[in-house]
Amino acid sequence: MTEFSFSCTGVRADRFAAGPTLVFRLRVTASGDTPVHALALRCQIRIEPARRAYAPAEADGLTDLFGERSRWGSTLQPVQFAQVPLMVSSFTGETEADLVVPCTYDMDIAATRYLDALTDGEVPLLLLFSGTAFTGAGGFQVEPVPWDREASFRMPVATWREMVEQHFPGCGWIRLPRDTMAALLAYRSRHALPSWEATLQALLDDRGAPDPPARDPLRALTGTTGRTDP
Repeated sequence: MTEFSFSCTGVRADRFAAGPTLVFRLRVTASGDTPVHALALRCQIRIEPARRAYAPAEADGLTDLFGERSRWGSTLQPVQFAQVPLMVSSFTGETEADLVVPCTYDMDIAATRYLDALTDGEVPLLLLFSGTAFTGAGGFQVEPVPWDREASFRMPVATWREMVEQHFPGCGWIRLPRDTMAALLAYRSRHALPSWEATLQALLDDRGAPDPPARDPLRALTGTTGRTDP
């Protein structure tokens, strides 16, 4: 039975992808000299937060995920990052392949919030592999890729930020319910605001303004104060 091992040799941001995408470079090694006709892999990527240190500013940004720093001994658990398939073409002995991972900048996703909170250094990742191998010198046979195949990798935070900047230059991203979006659109149209940035800024400015005085209902209808002089 063929033994497979995996390692990750690098990662880059895909400059030509339609959306935020990371490309991990994998090295796949098969024992012996039996040809591998194809590998159908399932690849799961996890963030392992406990495997790095955090500056005070980073710790503040991670409070909503892991709680106060004093609790991190029990709350700093792995975070799911991605799960993607990969087909590796035929090889004998060793080969390399690109693992393409579509990403999101949705701040409701735990992995995105974690990555956005980091200012420098590396992201500790664990890549888990399983799947099916088609091997054999004459014809082919089907072999499983065991569930215990894995590879550790430390992704530079700068690579993640480069990817985000390619698609959201100088911007953040939030997801809103449809009724909230409809209300924001109505506010923007009502005030003839030129952009979403101007819309949100107007709302923030209004928040600090004093409440308008209560209106006299009689004056609203007649234009008078409702008082009769003696």
